[in-house]
Amino acid sequence: MAYPIDKKLVIAVSSSALFDLSESDKVFREQGAKAYKAYQEEHLDDVLGKGVAFPFVRRFLSINDRFAEQQPVEVVLLSRNSAVTGKRVFRSIQHYDLNISRAAFMEGKSPYAYIPAFNASLFLSANEGDVLKAIDSGYPAGMVLPSKVNDDNNDHELRIAFDFDGVIADDEAESVFQDGKLDEFVQHEINNKLKPHNPGPLADLFKKLSDLQALEADEETKDSSYQRIIRTSIITARSAPTHERVITTLENWGVSANETFFLGGMKKEHILNTLKPHMFFDDQKNHLQSKLGNIPMVHIPFGITNNGRI
Repeated sequence: MAYPIDKKLVIAVSSSALFDLSESDKVFREQGAKAYKAYQEEHLDDVLGKGVAFPFVRRFLSINDRFAEQQPVEVVLLSRNSAVTGKRVFRSIQHYDLNISRAAFMEGKSPYAYIPAFNASLFLSANEGDVLKAIDSGYPAGMVLPSKVNDDNNDHELRIAFDFDGVIADDEAESVFQDGKLDEFVQHEINNKLKPHNPGPLADLFKKLSDLQALEADEETKDSSYQRIIRTSIITARSAPTHERVITTLENWGVSANETFFLGGMKKEHILNTLKPHMFFDDQKNHLQSKLGNIPMVHIPFGITNNGRI
């Protein structure tokens, strides 16, 4: 029996994250809404190019192919378009055979307020203002940064990487670290190594991904040839001895990552270029950099490191 939407792992995505809307956005900025509507109608049957979030979304939806009875995941479109100008977006969704059927078209307004209405554990958008409003309202959201789009059809795995502080966990420890005294941060984490962190903005997403991995583990038990789809990683600037509180937190929540990297301040790019995640979430923009520009990066503008909206 298929899960109802309130039991699913739901991800909300804007059309600007899912597709390359650079040409039509240029029309809107330079000529206004009326010209934008005319442009979209003239190009109604022109398929939109893949956006930064497309490879992630396509693989995420493929989880339902493995669990046809439960249908445990869903993607919802939350768009600033009107229903009329959004027709081209849905035709492109159909062209790529993406199983997306639910949508909210807001005709120029920010759609962030509807994140909880759709039970979304994540809202991906290329619109910084929408993401900031969502985070300020306590909703899980991330800004998709520009990068090269590489969607290898022969790569069926979904690799998702997370920073820890300010993303999976709250910014309590980050607040101590940002005071500028590393020794105090280390001592604070040692003193609290048995105390789990409070959840951060993407804690619910991480926990529900762990639930999906449990489904995969059950399937693997039934069928030894089963190939898992989901692979999760935590990539944090922490190192020993501050690593223990991370482990304490995950154990307390009953979750784990497939891979955990404690880098001790080493550049995360070195790990990312080997891992090649389909999405990497971090609360600090200086960690969301890649010389090759080939890693899909998402900024989570949460907590003390973003108080100045850096």
